[in-house]
Amino acid sequence: MTSVEDCRRAIDRVSERIMEVDEADRRKHIVERTVSVTVSDLDTVFDMRLTGTGLRDVSTRAAGDPAGRAQVRLTATADDLVALAEDRLDAAKAMLSGRLKIEASFTDLMRMRKLL
Repeated sequence: MTSVEDCRRAIDRVSERIMEVDEADRRKHIVERTVSVTVSDLDTVFDMRLTGTGLRDVSTRAAGDPAGRAQVRLTATADDLVALAEDRLDAAKAMLSGRLKIEASFTDLMRMRKLL
């Protein structure tokens, strides 16, 4: 069973992957945004900021606890979150199959697709 700690490591891996992108491309495609990732089967939400230097200020809270509305909101199971971070699950296919839900502006979606 995938744990909250496994999900945190997955988020750290995504942050590392962001830093592997050429700096000029990061500047072109990343605009600072607040992000929340709801891990539906663990009843946990990770709140963070997407910046040109990766995912920053990552914190966790229970899914029912109030928080400000993030500009980009993702929902997935713990196993799918880890699989996405490890490139074992394609983000577009996960979205089309309903395994990954993303709520964001159209502009943010277009920018993010360059990074996913």
